[in-house]
Amino acid sequence: MDYILNILPSLLEGLLSTVKIFVITLVLSIPIGIITALLKLSKIKMFSVIATLYIWIMRGTPLLLQIVFIYFGFPIIGITLDRFLAVIIALVINFGAYYGEIFRSGISSIDIGQIEAGRVLGFNKMQIFFKIILPQAIKRVLPSVANETITLIKDTALVYVVGIGELLRAAKIASNRDATLVPLIAAAVMYLVLTAILSKTFSKLEERYAYYR
Repeated sequence: MDYILNILPSLLEGLLSTVKIFVITLVLSIPIGIITALLKLSKIKMFSVIATLYIWIMRGTPLLLQIVFIYFGFPIIGITLDRFLAVIIALVINFGAYYGEIFRSGISSIDIGQIEAGRVLGFNKMQIFFKIILPQAIKRVLPSVANETITLIKDTALVYVVGIGELLRAAKIASNRDATLVPLIAAAVMYLVLTAILSKTFSKLEERYAYYR
């Protein structure tokens, strides 16, 4: 117990960094995902092609490679980024692509009759999307969004590659220094707590949207 209390400050500091990266990425990537979904569903061919290419590249290459490319590759073309900003950009564009496909499937599943009903009621395109289509699409994709969000909290561990001190890196340092698995076990417990909180939050959201059938 004394040992755990001794390493707890460094683990909590790493946890704070993990949560910070997670929240910023989530807040930015979900809107990008919705925009990407709309672009892919657009009748304008150029928009659809750009969105499809973006999704293909982001989903077809490892996230770790994307982080390395942005942080170490951009300086070659004269763009130098702070390591924190670099990982945020990499995570946002990566998960934005995944959320884009999730929301695209949800929006596509809405019956065309819903749109026609909105037009009959005198709604414009924006009102139809935000008042009719999006709420129903969110209800349908919530389980997939939940799974992807839980993946995000775990993938924040990849930022160690550019030297950011997140939870797993702090645990690894303590484990290597003291030759014990206790820090890694403690980190695992913290990840489990985070994923449990996320799972509960999404369960509540599903209950909230349960009236959309």
